[in-house]
This record gives sequence, structure tokens and C-alpha cells, in this order.
Amino acid sequence: MTFSPQLEARFEKLLKSYPPGRERSALIPMLLFAQDEVGAITTDVINEVARRIGITPLQVDEVIGYYSMMHKRPLGKHHVQVCTNISCLLVGGEELYEHATEKLGIGHKEVTHDGQFSLEEVECMGACSWAPAVQVGYDFYHNVTLDMFDRLIDGLRKTQ
Repeated sequence: MTFSPQLEARFEKLLKSYPPGRERSALIPMLLFAQDEVGAITTDVINEVARRIGITPLQVDEVIGYYSMMHKRPLGKHHVQVCTNISCLLVGGEELYEHATEKLGIGHKEVTHDGQFSLEEVECMGACSWAPAVQVGYDFYHNVTLDMFDRLIDGLRKTQ
């Protein structure tokens, strides 16, 4: 499998940043970078990353299964994560997640028909002091109200 020249250069730089014999330390960033480019961590991505760092595809797959931010199926253009862990739950996280399902018309780990949004209920974002928290892609939003959520989604829809 080949990646874009930019990702190939990023992989090369990443692999050179570890001492010989420690290339497997690059596994998680390589998977995340590949996921961003390809849209999901496919079997081809798994095999290629495993080959490049000298581990088995099964070892790569075990890491993917552990981390919730790694996905084998394509996500929406805007991946929306709503925290429902205890701190967020106590200040409206569950209501916010339910509101998100209604607003987007999808449930947990589903993608809208147009491919623009996916939704995921997550356990913790490490933002307990700013609960309830929402993440869209790599952007975090804190103290999110139902109105703030609606404005966020409506704004993303306008940029399509």
C-alpha cells in the first residue's frame, strides 16, 4: 500500500526518531496518521504498518481494539464525540448525548446518510472541570449546552 508523499515523509521522520529496535513505538501515531488520510484503519493499512515496524498484523489489530479513537470503518467528515462519564453525566452529559442523537438522526457509532457526521458516546475526555464536553475531530468544546451544540452542528453544516 502506498500513502501520499506527505504521509510517507511523516512516517519516515517518525520511524527515524526512535532508536533501532524501538520502531514499534511509532505504531499509534502511524495508525492515527493513516486513519486521517485513508478515512479508516483498513486491513491494507494494518498490514502495511505492521510490515514497516516489524510486527504482526495481529499485534497491530490488538492495539486498534484497545483504543477507542481508532476506527476500522469510515467516520463522518465531522466525528462528534459526547462525553457521558460521571462528571459530564452530573451536569447534563446524558441529555446532551440524547439531544445529539436527535439532532443528527443517528446513534452511537453511526454515520449520517450524507457522510457528513458520525456520533460516538465516549467515556472520558479528561475535561471534568469543563463538563459537559464534546469533541469534533480534534477540536474540544467545554461547558456545552444544548443550544451551543445546535449552533456548533448548524455551523458545521453551513461549511459543507
